[in-house]
Amino acid sequence: MQSFFALLFAILILFVPALPTQAAQFERTPLTLELLQERLRTPIPSEGTRMVDLKRMTIDLRPENSAFRDQFYRLVQAQLQTPGVPVGLDLSNSVIDGDFTTSKLGLRAPLYDGEALSKLFTLTEQAQLKRDRRRLYRLSTLSQSLLITPKSVETAAPLQLTVFRAPLKLVQTRVNGFADFSNTFFLNRVEAQGTQFPAGADFSQTRFSLPMNFASANFGREVQFRNAIFFAKSEFNQVQFRGNVNFQGAEFQNTANFNQATFYQPANFTKVQWQGNADFAQTRWRDQALFSKNKFSRSLFLTDATFDQAVLFRESQFNGFANLRGATILDRADFSYCSFMNGTYLNVPGLRFDSDKAKILGDPGQIGRVITVPTLQGNENLLRELVRNFRKLEQISDANQIDYMTQSLRSRQLQRQLFGTDLNTASLLQLKNVGFSEVQAGAIIQRRLEQPFRNLPELLTLDPVGIATYINVRDRVIAADPLPPVRNFWRKISTGVRWLSLNSLLLLTRNGTSFWLIFGVGLITVAYFSVLFWTVDRARRRHPKAILPTVPEIISVLSFSIVLFLLGLTAIFQSADRPVITLLWWSIVVIPVPLILLGLLYRQGRYHSLMETSYFAEEGTLRQLRILIGRLPTIPRYPLFRERYLPLLWDRRWNWLNYFDFSFNNFLRFGFNDIRVRDEHLPSVVSILVWYQWSLGTLYIALLLWTLSRTIPGLNLLIYFK
Repeated sequence: MQSFFALLFAILILFVPALPTQAAQFERTPLTLELLQERLRTPIPSEGTRMVDLKRMTIDLRPENSAFRDQFYRLVQAQLQTPGVPVGLDLSNSVIDGDFTTSKLGLRAPLYDGEALSKLFTLTEQAQLKRDRRRLYRLSTLSQSLLITPKSVETAAPLQLTVFRAPLKLVQTRVNGFADFSNTFFLNRVEAQGTQFPAGADFSQTRFSLPMNFASANFGREVQFRNAIFFAKSEFNQVQFRGNVNFQGAEFQNTANFNQATFYQPANFTKVQWQGNADFAQTRWRDQALFSKNKFSRSLFLTDATFDQAVLFRESQFNGFANLRGATILDRADFSYCSFMNGTYLNVPGLRFDSDKAKILGDPGQIGRVITVPTLQGNENLLRELVRNFRKLEQISDANQIDYMTQSLRSRQLQRQLFGTDLNTASLLQLKNVGFSEVQAGAIIQRRLEQPFRNLPELLTLDPVGIATYINVRDRVIAADPLPPVRNFWRKISTGVRWLSLNSLLLLTRNGTSFWLIFGVGLITVAYFSVLFWTVDRARRRHPKAILPTVPEIISVLSFSIVLFLLGLTAIFQSADRPVITLLWWSIVVIPVPLILLGLLYRQGRYHSLMETSYFAEEGTLRQLRILIGRLPTIPRYPLFRERYLPLLWDRRWNWLNYFDFSFNNFLRFGFNDIRVRDEHLPSVVSILVWYQWSLGTLYIALLLWTLSRTIPGLNLLIYFK
């Protein structure tokens, strides 16, 4: 083996010198005045236009070579202004010594001067120039009116604009001096892949009408794109920004691609308008990133981006989602005072912010609602960190919202385990019904014979299964450990109980994060049982002697119960994510059993003793507000206590209020009078109905106290930071 490597090393030594080096491959020719004139006389055709070929040259534009520099700018500008087919400039693989200024090359045109434009421009070019002239005129007039007197505005000369009608190619070009592209309108494409600007560049007020490409460019010092407008797609992928970056006030009317770019110094993207997607995937930010007061009309991609310092989005507007999948935040991400349109969210699966000073900031009550992850698997630690982050900031509502999302994802996971198709046991037909093709299903069966699936991502190791299929079926399949039938059955039962319990918490209390939701559930429950108790006690029979409520009493009871019911519905619809399902779940728990009991009671009839006396008795010695947590709904057996309880008075107009008072007492342990059911000649159905509400009330109070403990800031901090 050692002799083989020695032989290989000897071969490399012999043949490597014979290979052309990069310097030899791009050997540059010094540009002289005679060579420049020759190239200007013979432009080469390129993609439907003509280009001045100045590739692979060394162009000396330093002050000590001022004679050649002046001739260069004058001759090139004259050629680029030739009427007819526009003539472009190709400086690919060239080196420019000294400063490079486009204002000395392009066509000079007034920025705003009525409707007059040079006859050199075609109708299409004139239309492109006019796209933002009116807006620029208004902005310029406003700026001047704030800075100088009106008289000075009238005498101010119209601003000039440098126009490039044809393409400009700077592929692999190196500008050793400062590059000044400011106040330039490029009507055609700009190709600057791999361009190097070691001394910095200025693209302020520049317009790019067609796609521009700065991929793999290197800006050694400060670069300015302030108030630039990109009408078409812009490419900044893999760019090295080694100095300060300023895109303040820029406007991207199409997709902006900064994929894999690196920012070594502070990057200023304040007040930028993104009309298309903003792609900052896999970018590295070694210093502060400012995105304050931005407007993201579409999506923002920060996938796998790394922020060593703070990233600020304060006062920005998000009309599309922001994807932070796999991003790393080592300092802080500030989303304070941001506005999020309905349906927009921050997608953060795999987000890492586990350093000591890393944190996410946002408006209390808002930031937690816009953060989302698609699945629980792989994001458990992230969700715990998010909850801890908001608890440290004392934003309890946001911490509870993240916890609610966590439990919602766990509910979906349990549902999938309960009803999903198991990849390790499903038949070929079941796999096809889920969404796999016959070939894919066969590959799954063959794979599990060799080794069972341990998790869903293992599907992607199969050649027939692509990412599209995986995304389509991942919510309907599971990869469970193979178990004997009996153990598998009990696992299903256990999963089903956990799923039902968790869904009850989510639907009735949002997992203890919404007091108004559970309060609304309590109101409609109290109203419902109050009407039931009133009906049972006041509507007993019609024959031989009618025992029925009066019409005014009927109107009063129904009116008050409807008011309570509407208040409860309002709270539910304003607080619940799925109010209809919440009401359906409440109906399943609360409505059937009492209605069955009521049907049995009226079917068997009532002809027992004390028929003309109320089933409910009130403690007659006191009338006061009472909280009766440990109270039972029956009268005590001790004779001295029994004497204190008197039957409700049916002949009083306000008697119907006692049934609502009893329902509040029995369900919430809160009321004005201590009202209980009598223990003599009481139909068993009435007793069961009362105890059924009391049992539901016990569970309800536990949920209510749990919810209060999670929503009251002081009590919450005492519980979680003791």
